[in-house]
Amino acid sequence: MNLQIIDYLIIVIYFVFVIGIGVLLKRRVKTGNDFLMSNRNIPLWIASLAFISANLGAQEVLGMAANGAKYGMYTTHFYWLGAAFAMIFLGIFMMPFYYGSKARSVPEYLKLRFDEKTRTFNAVSFAAMTVFSSGVSLYALALLMEVILGWDFNVSIWLAAGIVLVYTYLGGLTSAVYNEVLQFFLIVLGILPIVIIGIDRAGGWEGIMQNVDNAKLHLWKGMASPSTNPMGVDAFSLVFGLGFVLAFGYWCTDFLVVQRAMITRNLNEAQRTPIIAAVPKILMPIVVILPGIILLALQKGSDSYALPTDASGSVNYNMALPVMLQNLYPSGILGVGITALIASFMSGMAGNVTAFNTVWTFDIYQSHIRRNASERHYLMVGKATTVVGILISVATAYVARGFNSIMDLLQLVFSFVNAPLFATFFLGMFWKRTTANGAFWGLVSGTAAAALTHGLTVAEGKGGWITNVHEFYSGTSQAFNIAGIAFLVCFIITVLVSLFTRPKKDDELIGLVYSLTPKQTDKAKVWYKNPLWLGITVLVITTILNIIFY
Repeated sequence: MNLQIIDYLIIVIYFVFVIGIGVLLKRRVKTGNDFLMSNRNIPLWIASLAFISANLGAQEVLGMAANGAKYGMYTTHFYWLGAAFAMIFLGIFMMPFYYGSKARSVPEYLKLRFDEKTRTFNAVSFAAMTVFSSGVSLYALALLMEVILGWDFNVSIWLAAGIVLVYTYLGGLTSAVYNEVLQFFLIVLGILPIVIIGIDRAGGWEGIMQNVDNAKLHLWKGMASPSTNPMGVDAFSLVFGLGFVLAFGYWCTDFLVVQRAMITRNLNEAQRTPIIAAVPKILMPIVVILPGIILLALQKGSDSYALPTDASGSVNYNMALPVMLQNLYPSGILGVGITALIASFMSGMAGNVTAFNTVWTFDIYQSHIRRNASERHYLMVGKATTVVGILISVATAYVARGFNSIMDLLQLVFSFVNAPLFATFFLGMFWKRTTANGAFWGLVSGTAAAALTHGLTVAEGKGGWITNVHEFYSGTSQAFNIAGIAFLVCFIITVLVSLFTRPKKDDELIGLVYSLTPKQTDKAKVWYKNPLWLGITVLVITTILNIIFY
């Protein structure tokens, strides 16, 4: 791209600004709790924006644009089916347990509900997942800098990792949260003009309808069979695999996002955080998916919008958004657009690293290595873990180069970790008979089932490392089905083992199980402060959107 001085200046200002936030917040970070949990003092509106922005990294900005070009409107299912309902459920039913139990992390809740071995298994698997997701964000950023700015891929990785390390190391979780809020506004301001300009270039919505394959302009048509829709999934796999297992597994149990609600000032704000965040979430397809669909329309009239191929000869859909930036943005605005992408990738990486260092410090180090150290000691451990997390992220960034859609890769990772974990949480919170041994062996079995299914199946050349007994139409379909199998295996094994082992006494489960926990009452008597009524409102809007774009 032909960047001018003004474009580079905008990028440099952003880098200086994010580091400055870390420097300013450094004086507030005096204990391990300050560094890792922001002392539970984040305002509601900031927590809500951070909640959605923690997920607004490479997975959404680059990955969803890629899937928009690859699958069309079907990609919107990741929002209207795979996010909104789960976010509402988290706010209404699950946050009272997370926040009320005073757990500092999701694995710590598992320890309170079950036992130490269940907590440790989840902590280790989650830590691995977060640094892998962080590496995906880092890979996407380095790819962007290589293609758009002409920077060396390796130099880009180390530069981005260094900047994230500086502001996270200085300001901890609070620095990451405030940068996530900044990132949210940068994304909207930097990418929304692509949609406006792109629709105009395509001849309005009518031009898009005429030039994009009709199969990619619907949500539910063609879902009777994987062979009759671009996503390569059937309705059952979509609803069960994505809408239930992956959606609830991610939004309700992934500490990366749950942490943003746990650091608010009180339980009511913790409950409202994911529900309020669901409002901009259901509108985000306009910003992150529509550019990929517009690209399909523009390709009919110009070769300059053609997507490059990767080393294997497959179309590299990850380049959808960079190609749109290159063709539609003039100098100045181009700098804002590139800065928005850089912000999303760096913030996504920082979010994963801060979740990683919290889980490692509280759930692994404090639990198994040094239990009764000072707050200052845990502060130093948290900072050291941040450095280690960044270095591991750099390593995993190179693994991500083998996938032509980073969204497919991330869904696969989630199917290994979050899918069985949701079965454990679902049973643990709503069935008091669930035992510690049942939860542990259910998690182990579910994760093993995911690995086995991946080893026996193939999609787009991935998997089948044991043998190939079935080939899926797409990587997305493979991830959805692996998630469903992992959930069911974990659910069944947990129930069976629980029936033959001794549960905890009822008085040990107060505040941890739904039937044994006193119900919250709305003291304010104002509907917009009541999580239930807020959730119903968002639910109605989401349902209407699914009907309109059927």
